[in-house]
Amino acid sequence: MKLLLKNGNVIDYKNDIDGKYDILIENDKISKVEKDIKEIVDKEIDCTNLYIIPGMIDMHCHLREPGGEHKETIETGSKSAVAGGFTTICPMPNTKPTPDNIETLQKIIQEAKRVNLCNILPYASVSKGEKGEELVNFEELKKAGAIAFSDDGMPVVNSRMMREAMIQADKLGTFVASHCEEKSVSAGAINAGKVAEELGVQGVLPEAEEIMAAREIVISETNNVRGHICHISTKTTKDMIRDAKKRDVKITCETCPHYFTFTVGEVLKSGSNAKMNPPLREEKDRQAIIQGLEEGTIDCIVTDHAPHTEIEKNVELSKAPNGIIGFETALSAEIMNLVEPGHISYLDLVRLTSYTPSKLLHIDKERGCIEVGKKADITIFDPKEEYVYTKEMIVSKSKNSPFIGKKLKGKVKYTIVNGRIAYKDK
Repeated sequence: MKLLLKNGNVIDYKNDIDGKYDILIENDKISKVEKDIKEIVDKEIDCTNLYIIPGMIDMHCHLREPGGEHKETIETGSKSAVAGGFTTICPMPNTKPTPDNIETLQKIIQEAKRVNLCNILPYASVSKGEKGEELVNFEELKKAGAIAFSDDGMPVVNSRMMREAMIQADKLGTFVASHCEEKSVSAGAINAGKVAEELGVQGVLPEAEEIMAAREIVISETNNVRGHICHISTKTTKDMIRDAKKRDVKITCETCPHYFTFTVGEVLKSGSNAKMNPPLREEKDRQAIIQGLEEGTIDCIVTDHAPHTEIEKNVELSKAPNGIIGFETALSAEIMNLVEPGHISYLDLVRLTSYTPSKLLHIDKERGCIEVGKKADITIFDPKEEYVYTKEMIVSKSKNSPFIGKKLKGKVKYTIVNGRIAYKDK
């Protein structure tokens, strides 16, 4: 199978490419990247006025299967991911049962292969059942296909256990992704402050994230091991990580589009569809997250795609589950809030959404850039197309999004995974 992409604006961070090129794909690999390719092919796509970037990689999402198939499945989640331009996604292990054993992990991997829409690299849990009582067999699960380890959704409360987990994962050449939440100060529905007071709900203190983030930095620095902090949302967390990196601490981190798009005030408009954990913060925090992306403190952008049914979300704020879907709106949020205001360039966007995630996950030998010989994972989008995001156009099984009803800019036109067209805009 030969596929030719013509006249697109190719942007690739690794090779510092930002210009018009043609790309020839043969079977699952890129075979040519040149100014004007003339070749007899099976299919040609005219990419005039479209941008071509390495397939986006989401290091942090939730697909709910096994156990939560009423919210999302591996199949519906994969369809949503490719509709959003993602070619590789990494589902978290807070499923029922938990992938804390080879059998459950391999069932997830096998279903992902059956669906065969995007590359799915699952996390295994840090502790058995995500209960924080007993560590999993790291070596066994890594060999069985775990990309990394996390108890995301739950913090690893025991510091001795987290230290041992980070050391073990580091020895295996991987990492623990830490959900930073100090439970003694994390009770509440939304960020503590005026909005919480106005709505009469308990507010989540920002220290809930910051205390645990500080612990992970200490463990990483003291033991000279790698650590990764999930979905950072506050200025203090960002500043601590920035300062740790200046000391060459082996700490990395991620944030999500909602933390540089919205503040806690969005809850007044979108209700429980703007409720997640960690919660939306204040404007100073939103600006700090943007600054962290500009200065390089924050390594990558993830979605934390977290589906819930409308019935589950349509309850009073304090009782609604945390989480929003994010695959299908991530690129638009990045274009509108980061690129267009001039905070980052499109080259930087590729660094944050593809190049650096591929490095962190150790899949950069095959993915994360547009280069001859690499896997043909490619996202093609129109950066200028505007549309109103409606519930009817959502591909995910769940519809819990604060972007519903909002005008967005930037539309994915094609998603190519391993040389196959996995998604085409209608």
